[in-house]
Amino acid sequence: MLSDSTISLIRQFTDRRNWDQFHTSGNLAKSISIEAAELLECYQWSEEARDNDIEHVREELADILIYCVMMADKVGCDLDEIIIDKLAKNARKYPVEKSYGNSEKYREL
Repeated sequence: MLSDSTISLIRQFTDRRNWDQFHTSGNLAKSISIEAAELLECYQWSEEARDNDIEHVREELADILIYCVMMADKVGCDLDEIIIDKLAKNARKYPVEKSYGNSEKYREL
């Protein structure tokens, strides 16, 4: 997972600019979606990054992750905990013996 020092850098960055006042959970959720759309734009009309611009992909992915960390902070979620919980839930919904090599939704397995 992300290190505590990386999460601390994100907090420091926004604190030093007094931006927390703008970071409501709603605004952060919107920002995650907007940045995800910008990541998708890198792949518009292609299965590979446009012009093989992996640096742009990295930047958009970083923007998404930064906003996700900020959202988790805002709503009081521990990132490790929510990811582990979700993986456990998905493991129950998608048992290996039914889902291996199969992209069907869990209801269709």
